[in-house]
Amino acid sequence: MSESTPITPNPDSSSSSANQSTNPEEVKTNANSGSKARQLLGMKGAAAGGTSIWKIRLQLMKPITWIPLIWGVVCGAASSGKYTWTLENVLMSAACMLLAGPLLAGYTQTLNEYYDREIDAINEPYRPIPSGAIPLPQVVIQIWVLLLAGLGLAFGLDKWAGNEFPTITTIAFLGTFIAYIYSAPPLKLKQNGWWGGYALGASYIAFPWCTGHALFGELNWKVAVFTVIYSLAGLGIAIVNDFKSVEGDKKFGLKSLPVMFGVTTAAWICVIMIDVFQAAIAGYLIYLHENLYAAILLLLIIPQITFQDMYFLRNPLKNDVKYQASAQPFLVIGMLVAGLAIGHAGI
Repeated sequence: MSESTPITPNPDSSSSSANQSTNPEEVKTNANSGSKARQLLGMKGAAAGGTSIWKIRLQLMKPITWIPLIWGVVCGAASSGKYTWTLENVLMSAACMLLAGPLLAGYTQTLNEYYDREIDAINEPYRPIPSGAIPLPQVVIQIWVLLLAGLGLAFGLDKWAGNEFPTITTIAFLGTFIAYIYSAPPLKLKQNGWWGGYALGASYIAFPWCTGHALFGELNWKVAVFTVIYSLAGLGIAIVNDFKSVEGDKKFGLKSLPVMFGVTTAAWICVIMIDVFQAAIAGYLIYLHENLYAAILLLLIIPQITFQDMYFLRNPLKNDVKYQASAQPFLVIGMLVAGLAIGHAGI
């Protein structure tokens, strides 16, 4: 996805070549359209483009990263075992997804962009801040607006759900604090591949999952521990994002796992963390006598391993995006399967 593929006619098929455009202007238009979409989503290799400040602000928030957190809310709602398809519940879910994705994930990504501006000047100089597309004071304002809006919505969701203890607000405060110490000095957790990777894993899985669960059910320590353990698989997801930044990380002394162990070993650590802990979750579902869900979860690991071998382990630097697109859908489907199992078991 990060490389452009030239459109050429197939010499073995006249029908294929007839259906493909050879007009250079049309090809250029299609390429520009794809580039603009990548810019707005905040994807790797997408330069800051256009003059609209709102598009640049959106790019800072990296909408592509909202998806796993929104999905985590869905899994949490499923694990509560109390979600029903009423209009009120749908609206509550939508508000919770707004909290997890655009507001708090947007806050986290903008904060990270602010503190990573020197590293991005080496790794991704086309990003909005190092490219000069947006002034730093405006970035700071955006960080504060997203943070305060997120905390305010979290408090509102607690009231809406009728929670006696402000569980969702507490999770929001904890999540935003972790986001801050992940990116900002002096702790800057991302300087250490293990701590930083797990902080991201928890952000992808534990925090949104517990939020969705607390919105429709009563969050207890068993569910919280379950998501914390599941987040170790999320650590493997987080490592994938470090391969594109090896050069800048080395220069600034960030000990990401590819820097600490080398690209090949880090790739193996990544896939092992994902597969082993997903299998461990399946084992726990068997312990709960949710054998059907456990079997589905184990079956989902098989194509995941296949794509890991096909793409990521062979060339993690070149195939990281392709691997994420092909293998990770099986991981996120597995999360929902696990959530449904927990809801069915009623733990």
